[in-house]
Amino acid sequence: MTEPQFKSWQSIQDEVLRRIHAREWPPGAVIPNEADLAQEFGCARATVNRALRALAELGLVERRRKAGTRVALHPVSRATVDIPVIRQEVSALGKIYEYRRLSRARAAPPLGLARRFCAEGLIQCLHVTALHLASGEPFVFEDRWINLETAPSADAQDFKALNANEWLLANVPYTHGEIRLAAQAATEAEAMILNARPGAPLFVIERLTWDHVRAVTFARLSYAPGHSIVTQLGAAP
Repeated sequence: MTEPQFKSWQSIQDEVLRRIHAREWPPGAVIPNEADLAQEFGCARATVNRALRALAELGLVERRRKAGTRVALHPVSRATVDIPVIRQEVSALGKIYEYRRLSRARAAPPLGLARRFCAEGLIQCLHVTALHLASGEPFVFEDRWINLETAPSADAQDFKALNANEWLLANVPYTHGEIRLAAQAATEAEAMILNARPGAPLFVIERLTWDHVRAVTFARLSYAPGHSIVTQLGAAP
């Protein structure tokens, strides 16, 4: 075991999973505390915490304050959806990625969105719309609001060359979020942008992410007709 193996939370997650599957830590077993694991892996305690939180979200371990972390007695297999990098989605299809920023402005979010942000009063957001293309064809229309109270550095970005999707993933941490998936009829504006007919069925993802109690960003992604996604199932040990 060498230090470079465990510099990322993903590598620690993989090692914890290996020990669970190998029954080094059987169902119901209490695993070592974060401080001991950090010392063993030669990393920061926060890195271990991130790995264990990810496994808890998958239902493979159970975490309780003062009781520690134990391997789940009855792990649940759950579908997981990662925040995708749209550029990589396009490349995975064997197509050429292009990006066009359509608009950028500081504005207060609509009342319904402000409520979802849990904002008590008016907040300033950056509203960015953009079109992502695959080999010259519309791929997804992005309508995004960024909370400038949580991510003030976004105000200095014009998002003309680097899209907000990639910039946020690289620069602004988040702790959790919610994702809504739906099939919705294209509005006239969406139809025009995506070269579709009004009312055409679109696959729509609405994603809201948080940094603890503060909302980071809300994105509505409207994919061109015919789009589908693939997700993974976490295998139970």
